[in-house]
Amino acid sequence: MFKQTNGKTVFIYGRDNYEKAEESAAKCGGFTFDCEEECLADEEVSCYNCRYRRWTAESFECLKGGVKYE
Repeated sequence: MFKQTNGKTVFIYGRDNYEKAEESAAKCGGFTFDCEEECLADEEVSCYNCRYRRWTAESFECLKGGVKYE
């Protein structure tokens, strides 16, 4: 669900695939819920709600690790 790009771990499904973001977070050993103000997804366990994601123009970078590459 992630790829390595220029040394960064980037989510391949972009900013609007809530299903894949939930699936990825459920499989991740590093998911940590961010503060409520920073969360986007309704489902608590989602990469879009993780403290270790950093938004990019088209997706986000995972800073924690524990992710599955595709």
